[in-house]
Amino acid sequence: MNPIKSSLLIAAILVGTQGFSQEIEDKKGIVAKNAELVKVQDGFEFTEGPAVNRFGDVYFTDQPNNRIHKWNALSNEISVFKEDAGRANGMYFLLDGTLVAAADNKNELWAFDTEGNHEVWISAFKGKKLNGPNDLWVRPKGGIYFTDPLYPRPYWERSKDSEQQGQNVYFLSADRTELFAVAEDLTQPNGIVGTPDSKFLYVSDIGAKKTFKYEVREDGYLINKELFCEMGSDGMTIDERGNVYLTGNGVTVFNRNGEQIAHIPVPSRWTANVVFGALDRKTLFITATDAVYTLQMKNRGVW
Repeated sequence: MNPIKSSLLIAAILVGTQGFSQEIEDKKGIVAKNAELVKVQDGFEFTEGPAVNRFGDVYFTDQPNNRIHKWNALSNEISVFKEDAGRANGMYFLLDGTLVAAADNKNELWAFDTEGNHEVWISAFKGKKLNGPNDLWVRPKGGIYFTDPLYPRPYWERSKDSEQQGQNVYFLSADRTELFAVAEDLTQPNGIVGTPDSKFLYVSDIGAKKTFKYEVREDGYLINKELFCEMGSDGMTIDERGNVYLTGNGVTVFNRNGEQIAHIPVPSRWTANVVFGALDRKTLFITATDAVYTLQMKNRGVW
C-alpha cells in the first residue's frame, strides 16, 4: 500500500459480516478513533428513511414490509413503532414530535403523532397524483421540501405512468396552505437535505448521477443552482462542519466545497439512507438493505 495513502486510512475492520473486510477512508478525521461499523440488527427486507427525534432515537422504515421501526439510542434495541405505515419511505421529525413521512402506498405525504395515528397532509398536486414522494427535509424556519421521483411499485393500484409533468422537488408551506414546485429540471431527484441556517439546500439527482446545491429564498423558492458533486445519492445527511453524507455504495462524505473526504464501506448491496442519532448526535445510523448499522463519529450531526 502507498504509505501516503495509508496515512489517510483508518485501520478499522468492518464487523458483522463474514468475509467482509474493508478500511474506512477518512482524510479529515471525521470518524471516532478506533471506531468500527456495528450491525445493530438484520432480518429486514429493505430499510430506509431514518429520522431522529429530540431524544436521539432513530425511526426507520422497512418499506416492503410496510413498517416503521424505532431504534432506542439508550438501550440499542429496536422495536416496531407502526404497522400499516403507508409504505413510508423518507421521514423527518418536527419539533413537536410529529413524524412526517413520504407515504409511497398512495403517493402521499403523511404525518404521524407520537401514538402512531396518522393524517394525510398531501394527496395530490394540481388535482393529479404525485409520482411518489421519496425523501424530505423540514426547513427550521418552517416548510417542507420533498422529492417526487417516479419509481413504479408493484402494490400501486394506480397507473405506473406519471400524472405530473416531470419528476420535481416541491415545497409545502409551514401552514400547509401552499404547495408548489421549486425544481423542475431534474432527471430523478431523490435524496435531499438542507443546512441548519436554512440558506442552502442539497438535492441529489440520482438519475443524472449528480448532486446540486441551491440557495433558499425566504418564500421557499430555490435560486442559484450549482453542481455540488458528480455523484447521485439515495438518502443524505449533513454534519456541524457542513460535510454532506451521500449514500448508495456505502457512505461517501464530501466537504462543503464538494471535495470527497471520506468513504465508509458497508457490507450491503445498497446503502439507502443515513442520519445522526443518539443524544449527542455523534452516532451515524445507516440503513442498508436488510440491516441497520451504527458508526461513532467525531463530528456532531445536524440531523
